[in-house]
Amino acid sequence: MTTTVDLVPGLITTRDAIAAAYGCGTFQGIEPADEAGMVFVYSDPSAGEEYGYTFDGRAEDDEFGPLYLYTGAGANGNQKPSGRNGSLLSHAEKGREVHLFVAHGKVPNGGAMQQRYIGQMVLDPIKPYDIRRGPGRDGVMRNVLVFRFRPAEGTTPAWTETDKVPAAAKTTIEIIDPAVAVPAPVVLPQQSGAKVKKTEQHSTSETVADIPAGQRKVLRREGELVTAFAAHLAAAGHKTHSFQITIKGEPGALTPDLYDATDHALYEAKGLTTRANIRMAIGQLADYRRHIPGPQILRVAVLLPSEPSEDLKDLLGEEYVELVYQTDDGFAGWPLAYN
Repeated sequence: MTTTVDLVPGLITTRDAIAAAYGCGTFQGIEPADEAGMVFVYSDPSAGEEYGYTFDGRAEDDEFGPLYLYTGAGANGNQKPSGRNGSLLSHAEKGREVHLFVAHGKVPNGGAMQQRYIGQMVLDPIKPYDIRRGPGRDGVMRNVLVFRFRPAEGTTPAWTETDKVPAAAKTTIEIIDPAVAVPAPVVLPQQSGAKVKKTEQHSTSETVADIPAGQRKVLRREGELVTAFAAHLAAAGHKTHSFQITIKGEPGALTPDLYDATDHALYEAKGLTTRANIRMAIGQLADYRRHIPGPQILRVAVLLPSEPSEDLKDLLGEEYVELVYQTDDGFAGWPLAYN
């Protein structure tokens, strides 16, 4: 007789029950079930706390809606987008659904951990993961892949207030290297009711269920702009990276776009040359610059895909924010002028 488990958000179950029903393993945080066409993800924030970090949990909603963060596989050394992590990144092209569970205390009168089913998820189509810094099981700092899940269309996630990413215990700043990690666009699985279309520019499938296509393209352009400028700086012999800034009493982390260590200059990129985007960049730079130490005054600049209006140039100048923008020949405004 085949065991069945009805995956309804809020279900309390165990790994053994899921394994018996779908044919996956029971010990890893990411468990593919090949024959069932699924990948089961088990989130346990307390596991990270043991090593001194907590990335797992419900993050603050952004302009695109709910977001759940999940630390990838790999106990020591830099985590790689392969192996079990690769099974998440490739789930769409292999036609696999992703189902998220959160640890929910021990089974009464037993030693096994219960699992609360959150619901079916999809990787964020713009940025499937962030790279964070955190200690491994051996205590050595390394790069950690933090996957960014969105609820699949039609899913009402069964998360609670207790599932939120906890606030940081102290303010810290860690170097993130490499500075630019722009994962390849992820092809999302077809969900019931979702419309999928092909884009000529990028040759990738895009779902219109969650994030407006126009905004996805803007943010992708932003990532490509940072990548191109980082390559431009590297060709000039400059060393670049970024930072992971955690703030005491707040969840998550601040991650500036690009830091030029050679010039002690911080850049914030925007995918559109509009007043709203430039005002946002000014505010972000004002926030970041307070936390970045150095032997001299930190220089800050906005990185844009094209030249802004004269009034916006004046605004940047009055706020002591420099301007670099992309041209057919490279980047205008760089090297930064020394005052």
